[in-house]
Amino acid sequence: MTQEMAPIIPLSEPLPEQDTGKNGSLRSPTSRFRSGGWNVVALGFAALALTYAVRGSVSVTMPVWQAEFGWSRQAISGVAATALLVMAVVAPLAGRLVDRRGASSMMSWGMVAVSIGTLATAAAQPGETSWLLPLGFAGIGALGFGLVAQHVVAAAIAQQVSVNRGLAIGVGTAGSTAGQLVLMPLLAFLTQAGHWRMSFLLMAFVCFALVPLVWLALRDPVAKPARLAESDSHRGDLKGDLRTLARAPVFHAIFWSYTICGFTTSGVIETHLIPYSALCGFAPVPSAAAYGILSAVNLFGMIAAGWLSDRVHGPFLLSAIYAARAIAFLLLLHVADNYSLLITFAILFGLFDYSTVPVTASILQARLGLRLLGLSMGVLSAGHAIGGAVGAWAGGAVFDQTGSYDLLWIGSILSALVAAALVIGIRGRGRDLPLGSNA
Repeated sequence: MTQEMAPIIPLSEPLPEQDTGKNGSLRSPTSRFRSGGWNVVALGFAALALTYAVRGSVSVTMPVWQAEFGWSRQAISGVAATALLVMAVVAPLAGRLVDRRGASSMMSWGMVAVSIGTLATAAAQPGETSWLLPLGFAGIGALGFGLVAQHVVAAAIAQQVSVNRGLAIGVGTAGSTAGQLVLMPLLAFLTQAGHWRMSFLLMAFVCFALVPLVWLALRDPVAKPARLAESDSHRGDLKGDLRTLARAPVFHAIFWSYTICGFTTSGVIETHLIPYSALCGFAPVPSAAAYGILSAVNLFGMIAAGWLSDRVHGPFLLSAIYAARAIAFLLLLHVADNYSLLITFAILFGLFDYSTVPVTASILQARLGLRLLGLSMGVLSAGHAIGGAVGAWAGGAVFDQTGSYDLLWIGSILSALVAAALVIGIRGRGRDLPLGSNA
């Protein structure tokens, strides 16, 4: 009786979702996560922390810019909206590049652009050089915002991590709120003391200092096998991949819900919450403190959502997040001069702010595959930025016309409910294993 021999598998190349160590032996997905994956999570976290702090600075400096440059709130909101539109153009290209070439050089150049844009913004003076502010923030800086973005970091982490991907993406992308938690109160303090330019210079310096670390950490060749995990027969050109997305009902449902997400978060809250707080009579530091609390809870919310996305039905979780966000907006209609109610809103909204990111990435990877994750998240991020631009502009326009934000809050409530209805109908478990699968 002879024993049947197992088929011989050539080891000249690592298997999909596997990697080789320095001695040529195969490393497990878990070991890859421990060595290369955590570098990407940590550096992605730090890069997003700085980038999103710069992005959110307009909400703190808006009243100061109005007084110093003589611009209306709608005009400054237009600068923020333009930055989001630039990001919308850059996002799909960045997602495509991270799918094909990794995130190292792209994110490094993105950090350089954020640094230069922040320096240009700080150099703007009323009068002949005032044009440096929109050029720096909505031009050069916005280009960097598009390259150093949540979807880029999420795709880079997914390429490196096989075990508990949802949790890893949640931790890495949580940097987008952690930076605001730490830096926004400092920015508010310096702004209140008349030194907003100093805060911008400090952020520019730290962004530039982070460039070599991002370059070294993200150029780890361990990412290559994950990007090549699917065979060449499944790798299409850009037009073909976009056609694949356009034909997928799940992508349409998530795209429009994510566009609404951008309206309610990047557009409405990031741009107008602190100006609204000032309208209610709260000073810059208490206003920024409320935003800091929102960011702190947001950090927890993203990590918790990433952990849950490995374990529960993604569409149900995402729909619940949008519905809870609508409930949070109800509180803003009744804040008036009640600071405790503002803090309550910050806590509730913070739980459901950026928590959509790891859940959305989980659904897309499970249903469309890892190969298209960067591109699909990039297209979604474009929609998110367009929605944010509409929200930023609409907030300024509503305030200038009515002297109140009530219509903006009502519109946000209805929009969030629409987003919840769009994603709850997504059916099925998808074509691939869940992100948290150990298989």
